[in-house]
Amino acid sequence: MTRHYNFCAGPAALPPSVLERARDEMLDYRGQGLSVMEMSHRSEGYIAIAEQAEADLRELLTIPANYKVLFTQGGATLQFAAVPFNLLGPGGTPNFLNTGIWSQKAIDEALHLGGAAHIAASSESSGHSAVPRPADIRLTDDAAYLHYTPNETIGGLAFDYIPGSEPGSEGSEDSEKEGLRRPDGTEVPLVGDLSSTLLSGPLDVSRFGVIYAGAQKNIGPAGLVVVIVRDDLLDRARPDMPSLFSYQALAKAGSMLNTPATYSWYLAGLVFQWLKHDIGGLAAMDAINERKAAKLYAAIDASGLYANPVALRNRSRMNVPFVLADQRLDAPFLAEAQDAGLLNLKGHRSVGGMRASLYNAVPEHAVDALVAFMADFEKRRG
Repeated sequence: MTRHYNFCAGPAALPPSVLERARDEMLDYRGQGLSVMEMSHRSEGYIAIAEQAEADLRELLTIPANYKVLFTQGGATLQFAAVPFNLLGPGGTPNFLNTGIWSQKAIDEALHLGGAAHIAASSESSGHSAVPRPADIRLTDDAAYLHYTPNETIGGLAFDYIPGSEPGSEGSEDSEKEGLRRPDGTEVPLVGDLSSTLLSGPLDVSRFGVIYAGAQKNIGPAGLVVVIVRDDLLDRARPDMPSLFSYQALAKAGSMLNTPATYSWYLAGLVFQWLKHDIGGLAAMDAINERKAAKLYAAIDASGLYANPVALRNRSRMNVPFVLADQRLDAPFLAEAQDAGLLNLKGHRSVGGMRASLYNAVPEHAVDALVAFMADFEKRRG
């Protein structure tokens, strides 16, 4: 069997050791005589799997005790609707930072639900090549929350700061004084779609009111979404909300209001253990991701054939888009890359070009192989 290098934006690469363990436990999970896929989600065996996964995630992210962790379904796209349903009960206007296609989808869903949606800042004027600066953010006086997408997977645009704090101030002595506020001093909860960045490095969860992340990037297989929500936000739901959207109901039911995505949850738990034991935690993962991205961007910047349009400080570590100087070379580039075992490098259909997604499970030697291929292709074709 030959495994190639998978640069897909999602569903993304999974660690081989996780796949091997899942393979070994497929037919008979730890002597129980059945697969995890066949277990009742109410059984002692599965409850132990679920509880261990949550405990490992809490440890990895140092999640404070006053936050609930939910393992639910529908991916990040369902959360575009779940967030306003859960946070707009007391009224107010949802505020958004618009930095690309995925943040726009969240805005559109809020509008679809019949409410207003205020764009507190946007990167549209730059062609989504640089994120708005903190001074550009203008909240409404009745802001219910501020939603943003720290990393736009399609455009490769990433924030270099968490809204409510100046760049580089995280962990400073003044950090507790920072945050998003209405003119009357009321806190504006920060909501983050961290689908493509959660677990790629350390994160101060306490800066957020709600974090959600589709699993199919750095967490596990598609079909699962992780939601991390602060306790005091659980009673802000709209009364017309469908019960399966309710963070409070999911929290009370231990994420088992209905039958969850049991196998995806189990595999996510294996990924958490891989991060803890094989990688050594999120600080170690962060260093690996820094090296991977630096190698690929260095190759692009030194080239006369490849280019990346994003401002240096806002370049994504997870998703690296690039274009070739001659579009006629796109098809042969992709064909030759495929033959070389470098998979899924075609850019999103809305922007074209190429995109290499460097999620956690993409090994550093995969990036080395891509950089070597790009150099050889340019030598022969550039």
